[in-house]
Amino acid sequence: MNVNGITNVGDSYAAYSEAIKDTEVTKKSESVDAKDERGVIYEPTLEIPTQTYKANNEMIAKLKADADARYNQLRDIVSQLISKQSNAFATANDMWSLLREGKLEVDPETKAQAQKDIAEDGYWGVEATSQRIIDFANALTGGDPSKIEKMRDAFKKGYEQAEKTWGGKLPEISQQTYDAVMKKFDDLAAQAGLGTN
Repeated sequence: MNVNGITNVGDSYAAYSEAIKDTEVTKKSESVDAKDERGVIYEPTLEIPTQTYKANNEMIAKLKADADARYNQLRDIVSQLISKQSNAFATANDMWSLLREGKLEVDPETKAQAQKDIAEDGYWGVEATSQRIIDFANALTGGDPSKIEKMRDAFKKGYEQAEKTWGGKLPEISQQTYDAVMKKFDDLAAQAGLGTN
């Protein structure tokens, strides 16, 4: 194999590049002179690709399944508590008032599990719950920043419905979660260069 053939290609390329530059300079000077005769020439602009956002159905299904499983676990705990109570049937059917008014007697195991679940690092803790809400919003919108405010409004509406179901202001942990979700929506809006609500 002859190496000279390869190095000669490099020399040919350098000569070719110089010839192109000389031609470009000549064309530029001609175009400046010709510009007066032809007027302004508009070149087509490059089309900027737009990003497409799609809902992440796999993530949505996973988050829903996880939420359903945890909800059922919580409902079972509350049902067990209610069934252990000797309250009248009508009172037992209004579990929200029992919870809201703190009229349930809680056994030590259930109390320990509930405290673990709402702890800072627990499944129902402020950070984990607020992050799941944001993950769900992102999965629904496919991460489309133009839908942040729509998701924020949907969350607010859901929170208000939860307060109606509860029969008043939600417990402090729920209010802290609400604040954390709003902060995360603000952070998403700031990252996207949008104003905050």
